[in-house]
Amino acid sequence: MNIVEREANLRDFLLQKYFDASNNLPSWVITSCVIALTLSVLISQYIPTVPKYVADLQILGYQLNKFGFCLIAVVFFYLIKSGLGFLFYQSIGDGKKWTIFYFTSTKFYFILSFLLIILCVTHYYFPVDRNKLFLYYLSFFAIVFIFKVFFYLFHKNNILPEKWYYKFLYICTLQIAPLLLLWKLLFF
Repeated sequence: MNIVEREANLRDFLLQKYFDASNNLPSWVITSCVIALTLSVLISQYIPTVPKYVADLQILGYQLNKFGFCLIAVVFFYLIKSGLGFLFYQSIGDGKKWTIFYFTSTKFYFILSFLLIILCVTHYYFPVDRNKLFLYYLSFFAIVFIFKVFFYLFHKNNILPEKWYYKFLYICTLQIAPLLLLWKLLFF
């Protein structure tokens, strides 16, 4: 990220304005990859089993384990969610806000990636009770989700559409529904 952001420090990166920023797309892609990897590492230990239809697939003699299944599910989750977000902004005639939206969300996910890395290190390198920790993870992700919704609603860049029903539509269909689908895919 240091090379992509032209040697900007963390404070400069987080406080930069959209019109002063460069390399927004590479920053977004790198941050998304880090989030997908760390989230997959963290939740793969809690997946009960890999579904039979996925476990039966063998590519070049290899079969997906829990981490591979989580990684593919999370990557598809973010790709579909990003694609639907792009289509949402284009369909309401606010296509220029899409670039401001992913610029602003990159900063949110950049901070979240640090928190996920800390959770991964704690989870794998310190003696903790994983069953108790799962409840804390659920609480943590619920708080992060609620904070993200408020971050999007009240951000100074006005990244969500102006009309209230578009905001409601965005939050329900592109924030809550995909998360419930990912939960169902991974844990049921």
